[in-house]
Amino acid sequence: MSTRQDIHAAVQARYARLAEQTMDVIPLQQAESCCGDDTNACCGGYLVDLSEVPDEVAAFSLGCGDPISIAELQPGEIVVDLGSGGGLDAFLAAKRVGDKGLVVGIDMTPQMIERATRSRDKQGITNVDFKLGNIEAIPLPNNVADVIISNCVINLAPDKKAVFAEAFRVLKSGGRFAVADIVTRGELTDAERANMDAWSECMTGAIDVDVYLNQLREVGFVDAQVTHVAEYPMTGGFSAQILSARITARKP
Repeated sequence: MSTRQDIHAAVQARYARLAEQTMDVIPLQQAESCCGDDTNACCGGYLVDLSEVPDEVAAFSLGCGDPISIAELQPGEIVVDLGSGGGLDAFLAAKRVGDKGLVVGIDMTPQMIERATRSRDKQGITNVDFKLGNIEAIPLPNNVADVIISNCVINLAPDKKAVFAEAFRVLKSGGRFAVADIVTRGELTDAERANMDAWSECMTGAIDVDVYLNQLREVGFVDAQVTHVAEYPMTGGFSAQILSARITARKP
């Protein structure tokens, strides 16, 4: 089996390469997202209006769904985006929490942080901050966030339960967890999980949806549920069915 270090290295290398691609190849970037060209067919797509952000930000989507539509964001809230990438979901969240709110994006890839920060500064957005860090050890204090969001990133982490425990830690009492992620029905084999290319492409790192929900409950979340599920398209030949899902939970 691959080690945690192997997984982190493979994931970071892929997303560094994507972050460094120029704006000239936006169609390629979109095609390399979790959903390919047709996000509506794959994952339910974005239910929010992507015209809220510049075209180059909207096109650089590496997600598998829409966490914004299920997060029920309110003005003044503090949001943490786990695996914020190029910043699309962070910028969409920032419009909903307003000037009195704050969005903090966490990403492990320096090139992604650099790209997102450039986009933020170009747009003149003042209520978004990006921090370099691992979502298995979120670089924030306890009880600071109203909402955790994430889009097709937790499946990439080797220790999902650590991510859930960290999300629980940084949420305030009553805080909300609202993510889009890749899950499975059934179990992948050890050989499939050892495929680092498939892992870093959001496939073989995924865990069974019932395990996912149970791990959320084990760290303290309540009301853990799947609100939407769709079959993931680029998954021929694996031993488990691979799905995209929107998942919500709440800290008591």
